[in-house]
Amino acid sequence: MAADLVLYTNPMSRGRIARWMLEETGADYETVVLDYASTMKQEPYLSINPMGKVPAIVHNGRIITECAAICAYLADSFPEAGLAPPTTDRADYYRWLFYTAGPMEQAVTNKSMNFIPSDQQQRMVGYGNYDLAVDTLEKAVSAHPYIAGDSFTAADVYVGSQVAWGTQFDTLPKRDAFDAYLERIMSRDAYRRANDKDNALMPAPEPEKAG
Repeated sequence: MAADLVLYTNPMSRGRIARWMLEETGADYETVVLDYASTMKQEPYLSINPMGKVPAIVHNGRIITECAAICAYLADSFPEAGLAPPTTDRADYYRWLFYTAGPMEQAVTNKSMNFIPSDQQQRMVGYGNYDLAVDTLEKAVSAHPYIAGDSFTAADVYVGSQVAWGTQFDTLPKRDAFDAYLERIMSRDAYRRANDKDNALMPAPEPEKAG
């Protein structure tokens, strides 16, 4: 019998965001690990995500891709976990979830590819320039204990993951506000469980050759 909730992932991918979010919900789910060079780029997975990218989840036959969408969807699908604010109090929740998924990620990606928009181009790109985008994110994580206020939400799973990877791989600068924010959210049991599960799926390092 097929599982009601399936995660398609690879431990060396943004699938770690979806895994963390699933662990926060407490829901039962099945994991399908895909390989970049083969199963991720062929059927049956391409019928789930024609982009050939992970993660994706299938929940009761419904397909959800894109990490920010997965986080928001799971928060709404498992309301008992308390991972979304009341609908009347979601301004910051939506704002910073999609800011980080949109302008912030675009700014980071462009900088990593050595594309620096000119003054004229800054009017066209959604983030303006990299420094402005980073400063805006720093202010957001400093305004409250969590990105949407006083309580942890699904938005922290996404924003926190991006801040963690950015500071780890130097696509974001090291700043005290980022470190303090990560300290608050990465002590969570669900984060540790997700990390342990993904780390267990990592390929073993190749033995060093003698001589």
